[in-house]
Amino acid sequence: MEVIKRRTFEIIQIGKDQDTLSIAFDFFIALVILVNLFVTLMETFDVAAPFMGLLTTIDWITMVIFGIEYGLRVWTAEYLYPKKSPLRAKLAFMGSFYGVIDMLTFLPYFLPIFFPMGIVAFRMFRVARIFRLFRINTYYDAFNVITDILQEKRDQIFSSVCIILILMIASSLCMYSLEHDVQPDKFQNAFSGIWWSMSTLLTVGYGDIYPVTSAGRIVGIFIAFLGVGTVAIPTGIISAGFVEQYTKLKTLSTYTEESDIRFITLKIQEGNPWENLPVEAISLPPGLILAVISRNNQTIVPRGDTVLMAGDKLVLGAEGYRDEIGIKLKELVLHERHPWIGKAIKDLDISRQTLIVMVRRMGRIIIPNGSLVLEAEDMVILYTKRGIRDSVEISL
Repeated sequence: MEVIKRRTFEIIQIGKDQDTLSIAFDFFIALVILVNLFVTLMETFDVAAPFMGLLTTIDWITMVIFGIEYGLRVWTAEYLYPKKSPLRAKLAFMGSFYGVIDMLTFLPYFLPIFFPMGIVAFRMFRVARIFRLFRINTYYDAFNVITDILQEKRDQIFSSVCIILILMIASSLCMYSLEHDVQPDKFQNAFSGIWWSMSTLLTVGYGDIYPVTSAGRIVGIFIAFLGVGTVAIPTGIISAGFVEQYTKLKTLSTYTEESDIRFITLKIQEGNPWENLPVEAISLPPGLILAVISRNNQTIVPRGDTVLMAGDKLVLGAEGYRDEIGIKLKELVLHERHPWIGKAIKDLDISRQTLIVMVRRMGRIIIPNGSLVLEAEDMVILYTKRGIRDSVEISL
């Protein structure tokens, strides 16, 4: 059951490139969201009356799918919040932004069954299913850029909103004092002035309330001009945030220095000492990390409790050697009649600046010592600054 639960969590989360089933689930849920939204829109048209039964059935099916998905997310919430207890993890998900949206997506649809008297109010809550589209947006980096900008510029945006609110209140009180005596039915109180100031500052006005006195019209013109500049403040802040964000990404890719990490692959055969051991129990040299585990065409990011199995391919990584000049290895294959064949490494006539690092023989890797005798078809990897005929350079 624990394996099924863990696999279910992996499937319902945003899919990785190697997890075909999870990617298919993402596309399926996105399709269900779009179908549900289409049905919601079509129900408002009179031409859809003959198909109302079909639309209702599709709507009910999509609601059931949303309910099952929500139940699975609550069931597997402990993997989303691994540091919390299972109960706290479930409560944390149910109280999160996406948890509330997921619940409001399907819950108002079924509440009228238990509370028939509140059917009108529950139908209003069904509008919340539109927020389900945020699930689709999480698959794209563009949406993440928007949220990052709003997060970084929240102080400036808050300041600009405060300026707009202060200007609205001040202009509403000013207009109330100028127009109340002339048209008390329009400017009945300060709130009527706030409605006028909002429509004047943020739009071109609705025409339901407008000044008729000369002083009121002069103030209205002044407020309209201020509104153009005031509304442009948050717009400029967000636009500048976009420019800064993409400039930052371009700067990181242009002016940063990349350093490759060296990876080697190790296959766990049956009888290997690491077989059936958790990752936390194996000992690796300092500076060497277990990056990923390849198992049955799946890529697993290792955790401490991940158990190694026979057939696993371990990808081990270490920081690349850095040198101002740069090191180049040379690869040399010893064919028949090569002068090194049959000689021990210590007897080779090579420069002291040349170092044989590794010998590959019949698919096996040999760490050389002085007494190792070279054979035909050996692949010799060596570090040297000399030019060696028929060798292939390998850049680190």
